[in-house]
Amino acid sequence: MSTRPRVCVLHVGGTIGMVRTETGYAPQPGFLGEYMAAMPELRRSELPAFDVVSLEPLLDSADMAPEDWVRIAEAIAARYADYTGFVVVHGTDTMAYTASALSFLLPGLAKPVILTGSQLSLTHVRSDGREHIITALLLAGTCEIPEVCIYFASRLLRGNRAQKVHNLDFVAFDSGNLPPLAHVGVGIEVARHLVRKPGQAGRAGLTMIPLVRRPEVASVRLFPGIGAAMMSKLLEPPLEALVLETYGVGNAPSRDQALLSAIARSAAPPREVVIVNCSQCHGGSVRQTTYSTGAALARAGVLSGFDMTPEAALTKLYCLLASGLSPAEVRSRMQQDLAGELTPDPASATVS
Repeated sequence: MSTRPRVCVLHVGGTIGMVRTETGYAPQPGFLGEYMAAMPELRRSELPAFDVVSLEPLLDSADMAPEDWVRIAEAIAARYADYTGFVVVHGTDTMAYTASALSFLLPGLAKPVILTGSQLSLTHVRSDGREHIITALLLAGTCEIPEVCIYFASRLLRGNRAQKVHNLDFVAFDSGNLPPLAHVGVGIEVARHLVRKPGQAGRAGLTMIPLVRRPEVASVRLFPGIGAAMMSKLLEPPLEALVLETYGVGNAPSRDQALLSAIARSAAPPREVVIVNCSQCHGGSVRQTTYSTGAALARAGVLSGFDMTPEAALTKLYCLLASGLSPAEVRSRMQQDLAGELTPDPASATVS
């Protein structure tokens, strides 16, 4: 009987498994499994055994919605006891959102969940996808990294700390506030001091957090000249939570009192919109007490997002509200580190 670890490869879509059609590249059911079955490297004893599961409909990641985060999480939870780890083959455009959401939907994780994809389809002679598949399988099957991660271009990043930073370079992802969990070169060097401890789910079973509804969550990026009328319109019902992408260390226009009043009215009862301040900068942390422009947001009831990415903040808000928590409970949990997504103390946050 084989003693090789076994990895579940969940194919959800993305460039890596696309083929050229009359209307452009599109996912093709069955293509990834057939391609991997023909790869001689994957039959070597050094690599884990694997099963490819196609989660149809396969999607370009631009078409991903919260319902798709849920079906991926459910697929992992349903198969959790049967595999050493999981590889999620996904498009790059919204990979950081899905990785972040999975980290919140699957508390107690004790096995690797590695998202990967490619900038070029496997049909392309120079595709980066081939190496990504091989190494992601190796990481998921042989490395004890019990986190949701993104593997891309020789680096393993914590999923809820990663962002897509380039659409033409093979180095498509980066993590501005946390070094890679592993570097892959001639060998695999794991930064053990950064890897989170296994969750309470252990190796046998994993339960996804129960979701009871679909909340209304949004994100807006501040720009010079943004006005109170636009902000007021955005904050109208049914909006329940907002990621406010601000300047620098969490600054926003403070001389526009109408703008601040619109924010304050929405954050206060009876609306209690949960508004979280995240920096537009790729690295660094929100510090709402450093400048008066940031302090004005704090007085208006805006929460610091510390060093969370906007992607992590939005998916965290969605998952907390969808689980049925009250606005007060969500506000409290947003200030807590649930899955390695933030450094709670702004003074200790990494600044690049």
